[in-house]
Amino acid sequence: MSEKSIKFLAESTLKSRDLEHRRKINFNIGKYNTVVPFGKSQFINVNLAREKAKNIKWKAIENLDKQLEDFEVAFSGRGGKVIWAEDANQAIEAILQICSEKNCKTLVKSKSMVTEEIHLNSALAKHNIESIETDLGEYIQQLDDEAPYHIVTPAMHKSKEDVAKLFAEKLGTDPNLTPQELTLVARNILRKKYTEAEVGVTGANFLISDIGGIAITENEGNARLSCAFPKTHIVVVGIEKMIPSISDLGLFWPLLSTFGTGQQMTVYNSIVTGPRQSNEADGPDEMYVILLDNGRTNILNNPKQRESLYCIRCGACLNACPVYKNIGGHTYDATYSGPIGSVITPHLQNMKSYKHLSYASSLCGNCTEVCAVKINLHELLLDNRHESVEQGNAELSEKIAWKAWRIGSLYRKLMNVGNGKIKSKVVNKVFTSWTLSRGALDFSEKTFNQLWKEKHPK
Repeated sequence: MSEKSIKFLAESTLKSRDLEHRRKINFNIGKYNTVVPFGKSQFINVNLAREKAKNIKWKAIENLDKQLEDFEVAFSGRGGKVIWAEDANQAIEAILQICSEKNCKTLVKSKSMVTEEIHLNSALAKHNIESIETDLGEYIQQLDDEAPYHIVTPAMHKSKEDVAKLFAEKLGTDPNLTPQELTLVARNILRKKYTEAEVGVTGANFLISDIGGIAITENEGNARLSCAFPKTHIVVVGIEKMIPSISDLGLFWPLLSTFGTGQQMTVYNSIVTGPRQSNEADGPDEMYVILLDNGRTNILNNPKQRESLYCIRCGACLNACPVYKNIGGHTYDATYSGPIGSVITPHLQNMKSYKHLSYASSLCGNCTEVCAVKINLHELLLDNRHESVEQGNAELSEKIAWKAWRIGSLYRKLMNVGNGKIKSKVVNKVFTSWTLSRGALDFSEKTFNQLWKEKHPK
């Protein structure tokens, strides 16, 4: 058992018994579940919209090499600069190089999971560059020195009282401030940072191949400000975020809004195609797009798992997952939590270290049911389990246990030995790793052979 697996089991055991944590999560997810039907009402046929979106992402991923090249040509044509990064180190190196050239002391950053993936803030801190999270949820998490708890809602596990207490400790504010007052405090601090920052960093919800642009959707306007005020704009984006055409946004923006937050559309939706042009009044002097691989081509090279690259990071699968709702986002110890995180993390990181995440599922299929682009998440979790065994990651005790189970199942005489009570007692004592986190195995008093003979004595 890997260290990651041992840590996961220990933390999930504690977190699942934390009733206050479960109360907060179920309260916040309950609010999400209430508004999602309103967002869905804009679609004449929401399932058809999901199917169409899946087909568009299939087209983008199956032709990803050409789509990326087309993006680079169009983006470069407007004065933008494209940087290809094979891994997190290359991405960090490129960002630090740009910051050094611009003599950057302060950097503003909008909400971006991919920058969490490469641990950008800690890398900048080592080089004495102040990196400020400008999304309210991310800012709260940064103040608390915590990673995001959720793909869409970084501070979902915190109540308004928790945030008020945190602001009082870190910023010296009144511990009884209302959510509106807390928001104003954060706004006053962050607005000054936009004008001070030499560099702004954003992610991108979509890469648009035909126009060479990025699309960003948000509710606070912090990404727009991070793009517009600093003279240098850096975009860090995973290569899988590609869509073929700007016309596809007519489907993807409302779909992402509905399944992400329950809105018909988010408040701010921006398309950025490069630095400020000669006939434009605002925008950055320079713009860079860092196209990050960091394990994504491992998934692309896997015919079964390739489907997971369709994900638009709406977070719906996290909100639907009974495991996530009980153990929380931090227990996964990975950038991407919940069902989609359990699917992709073993391929982005290391199968041996993270194979346990694929078992952190009830396989109820609810994640697949709510996925905005109809990814068969529960089937991909099963495929991960199979791949892990095929790669030889199963422990010796596990192999012996399944071998014994197979032999016992194939030979009726062995199955008929002893009564149900004896079998239950023996098996539950031998297979302790099974009963450690599951209910005890309970054999029936009579075998199938015995029941059959009683019903059909002749």
